Amino acid sequence: MVKTVTELEKVSKALKLLGDKTRLTIMAILKQRECCVCELLEVFEMSQPSISQHLRKLKDLGLVKEDRRGQWVYYSLNPQSEFYDLIHDILKHIPDQTEKIRKIEDINPTLRCGC
Repeated sequence: MVKTVTELEKVSKALKLLGDKTRLTIMAILKQRECCVCELLEVFEMSQPSISQHLRKLKDLGLVKEDRRGQWVYYSLNPQSEFYDLIHDILKHIPDQTEKIRKIEDINPTLRCGC
């Protein structure tokens, strides 16, 4: 019984995180490609600290992983997450993010920030 309650609380926490439109959109983008913070800034009208805060919350629960390359950090979905199958199923119902990814690629912010 205790394990069931613990598992339910963990799933509830994951779903609460994904209940935020920005975090859900970030997850949908990361399903298609890895990104650094400067790339995500191009598709969200918010500050770098705000984007980083969203990513930290997703990382803290293990939904995303980070790959450090020098001073830069790239984020992607974490296939080792206990919630990976759940996330994958949820993201099937989210609109395709190709337009946002195209915007990132057209602007190519990594040239400016040096990622």
